[in-house]
Amino acid sequence: MSIKQFNFPTVIRFGENAVKETPKHLANNNCSNVLIVTDPVLATMSMVSDLQSHLSVNGIKASVFSDIAANPCEADVINGVKAFHENNCDSIIGIGGGAAMDTARAVLLMANHPGSVMDYEDGTGADETVEDSKIPYFIAIPTTSGTGSEVGRSAIISDDKTHQKKVIFAPQLLAKIILADPLLTVALPKHITAATGVDALVHNVEAYLVDSFHPMCDGIALEGIRLIDESLVTAVNEPTNVKARTQMLIASTMGAVAFQKGLGVVHSCAHALSAFNNMHHGLANALMFAESLKFNKQVCTDKYSRLEKLLGVDCFIEYVEDLNEAVGIKKGLSNYGVTATDIDQIADIALTDTCHLSNPRKVSKDDLVNILKASL
Repeated sequence: MSIKQFNFPTVIRFGENAVKETPKHLANNNCSNVLIVTDPVLATMSMVSDLQSHLSVNGIKASVFSDIAANPCEADVINGVKAFHENNCDSIIGIGGGAAMDTARAVLLMANHPGSVMDYEDGTGADETVEDSKIPYFIAIPTTSGTGSEVGRSAIISDDKTHQKKVIFAPQLLAKIILADPLLTVALPKHITAATGVDALVHNVEAYLVDSFHPMCDGIALEGIRLIDESLVTAVNEPTNVKARTQMLIASTMGAVAFQKGLGVVHSCAHALSAFNNMHHGLANALMFAESLKFNKQVCTDKYSRLEKLLGVDCFIEYVEDLNEAVGIKKGLSNYGVTATDIDQIADIALTDTCHLSNPRKVSKDDLVNILKASL
């Protein structure tokens, strides 16, 4: 497809080879020295070196910072800020999945603001102290179809001391432009395509299930769910199928827009699992999805029926279980290093997470313990 542009919630340039527009957008905003923030795996791949070369040919210096964890922590942000200043950068590109985007946004914030990144946790009011003039120009380039964090205004960063994930938020952290190029997603290995794809589904579903009035987010979420149903299995089994990759990238972005409405207990448990043993966020969501849906069923019967009608299935929960199997995600936390003796500690971490506050059914620690045990 040719490159299209739409503006929601920021400028999005969507289509094959959209990444090649990067130098133009930097130059148009008087940027000549950019810090590319990515993860260690992508840093070794041609898409990052090709981007760096493309920028250089167009007169833009590009340094790469990739020393980040799968679940970024405060130390990663500190090192990223150091790289930004040591290379005299004036702008930032986040290229990758959730880890790269979260780190890029946190570096964006802390490049010219005082204190610790943890001082800017969502809900503290610290976002009111963020100054527009101190935020460098920021381009987001997603390479996965899952987190949708390219359209976000927050970063998920783990506290170095407690290992708890914190939401760092400021409206100014929204990318000035998103270059969404489906060709960048075709190199994703199958297991990452699967985990990030189910992550995108969870975003859309949890947003839809939140019990608040937001018909626009509901409509976006339902279309995102339909696109994922149509394309995820194909994207996993046929990695170079550009149509499937395109639809997954659209659905991922839609999910992240929709969950401005809120998320739920799946994400609280997933965040806790990632904090506990560094489990991939998408995988954690996939493993917690079915049992969380069972917990919510008594208050979501009408919405489950709507989803079943949309997907043409008899039982939405069984659909989710079958989808996980179809994309190669093995059921059970116990297959990924979690034991029964870990459950209480994981539940404690999950209880401190804010996502479950918008869950359609109120969640207690006992509920979290039961959901986690059932997911073993």
